[in-house]
Amino acid sequence: MCALFGVSKQAYYKFDGSKVARKIAREAFALEFVHRIRKQNARIGGKKLWLMYCKEIKGSDRMGRDGFEDMIDRYGLKVRLKVRKPRTTDSTHGLSVFPNLVYSFIPTCVNQLWVSDITYIPVWLNDTEYTFCYLSLITDAYSHQIVGWQVGSTLHTQFSLQALEMALKRLEGVDKEIIRDLVHHSDRGVQYASREYVSVLRNNGIKISMTESGDPRDNAIAERVNETIKVEFLKDIRLCCIDEVKAAVAKAVDFYNSRRPHMSNDMMTPDEAALCNGELKKWWKSYRDEAIKNKSA
Repeated sequence: MCALFGVSKQAYYKFDGSKVARKIAREAFALEFVHRIRKQNARIGGKKLWLMYCKEIKGSDRMGRDGFEDMIDRYGLKVRLKVRKPRTTDSTHGLSVFPNLVYSFIPTCVNQLWVSDITYIPVWLNDTEYTFCYLSLITDAYSHQIVGWQVGSTLHTQFSLQALEMALKRLEGVDKEIIRDLVHHSDRGVQYASREYVSVLRNNGIKISMTESGDPRDNAIAERVNETIKVEFLKDIRLCCIDEVKAAVAKAVDFYNSRRPHMSNDMMTPDEAALCNGELKKWWKSYRDEAIKNKSA
């Protein structure tokens, strides 16, 4: 700005020494600095920018670190790193798999169909380096209520089992006759095909269903819940350890179940829909449901 009007920074400050004006000027100069450096290095990160800024701008002319980071955030100048996608499904395990029992099934109340899947969440080690943890989710297909979840540092079966155990606790005290036809549907991943997981399902009288291809539409509800939790609740939040991820997921699941209206539940929350019976109005057109109904008509 000073260069534009042909004056030095010192002359500007000498002319107008008010705190507000100085603050505005400091931010304007810092913003110009960031744009200037980014023209030369478009992907340089915020920490390196701050160090370069400190070398160039001295004394009272310089913004504080927190103000500098806030400015970068407010003006959308953060570098968006492309996060690699780890593979969460390994179906080349040689274990027993099961047929798809829900290809043409539409649940009419809770605890008829549970769908399960695993997704990844980045855990940031510093500004540019990250690893992954893994979120196992079990969702009731009728109410879209998340009934079980667990965050694990690996893809080991124990974390999927812990999510299943959380879901099973919801069945305590429920009439066994009511839930005798409950189906658990998942992909063919090693976690769900493992002897431990299959044994728990069978011991609780739960039927086992699996996708028969890699098409995500074969487990669409589970895939959609994964996306909702990650995109609506966790996107752009830098979580730095497993405990932070668990805390964030707990808050997300609580809000999702108890407060977020759902377009598949006639805009009721999943907790409200769980108290209903019969077909729920969808605020979108389901060609799958229409095809199933036309076929059975």
